Amino acid sequence: MTDQSHTQPQTFTSTTTGVFALLKAKPGVTRERVMAIMPAEIRATVQLYLDGKIREWYAREDGKGAVFLLNTRNVAEAESIMESLPLAQEKLPGSRVHSSRPAGADTSAIGEPVSQTVAR
Repeated sequence: MTDQSHTQPQTFTSTTTGVFALLKAKPGVTRERVMAIMPAEIRATVQLYLDGKIREWYAREDGKGAVFLLNTRNVAEAESIMESLPLAQEKLPGSRVHSSRPAGADTSAIGEPVSQTVAR
């Protein structure tokens, strides 16, 4: 029996399966200002989670931001979700948004981009 796995080309699709949003307060924004909006931010975040828009979210250990994993297929949809939150409405956080896909779908070795990043 001949092993043909080495001769068969392996193909990957470039499918985004989620988007990470990294948030932190902009320089000069006080903790007091952020905390005044946090009750509304938490309610809105929990509702997005219950609606299936947010898969997971974490507070940064240093208390200076949050990381969200969103159930979206593209960065534009994730940005729209994040901009709907109360802190974003007040223009308090800066953010970076990164698309993601399973590691097995990494096609960078054949010249396709690994991720799309948008910084605000």
